[in-house]
Amino acid sequence: MDFIETEAALEALYGTPGEASLVKVADRLTPTYRSWIMASRFCVLTTIGPEGTDGSPRGDDGPVVLELDECHLALPDWRGNERIDSLRNIVRDPRVSLMFMVPGSNNVVRVNGEAKLTKDAALRARFEKSGKPPRTVAVIRINEIYSQCARAIMRSKLWTSGDESADLPTVGDMLNEMTSGAFDGATYDQEWPERAKKSLW
Repeated sequence: MDFIETEAALEALYGTPGEASLVKVADRLTPTYRSWIMASRFCVLTTIGPEGTDGSPRGDDGPVVLELDECHLALPDWRGNERIDSLRNIVRDPRVSLMFMVPGSNNVVRVNGEAKLTKDAALRARFEKSGKPPRTVAVIRINEIYSQCARAIMRSKLWTSGDESADLPTVGDMLNEMTSGAFDGATYDQEWPERAKKSLW
């Protein structure tokens, strides 16, 4: 297999970027980027650590991030699986990327920046849900913010193809597979909806 090993070889395969793809980049929240991100209840957080990269979905019932100022966003860490892979990475390497999505929109807005974790009580209290604050908040300094080409979502028909999940393996199936049947995946699947409902925050 012929692998591409240099930037020059890569650039030889592609054309010159269009003007729109170059002028769209900002280093802070502009009015249009602010409106878009504040409409997003879901993003993917990507971090880097010694073991490699990590991509983690993040979601909320309102804006997934809070604007601290035009150069800083705050992302709460709500309850998850306690692996804290993303948080470990941020402590060791502050570089992060976020991809913000809004159901029905073919556009994605991306933020590249640097994050620090805080357990500051006043900031955590700004996210409180049903009396529960997040345990930590990532404060993200924006280095770049820009819109992403819509073609990937258009090709995948992400928002328009309907529910295609009926025949997918469940998480219980995956746990069974990974433990050669030692883990009771059927009970896990059965109990999960109620457990999740009680532990969103």
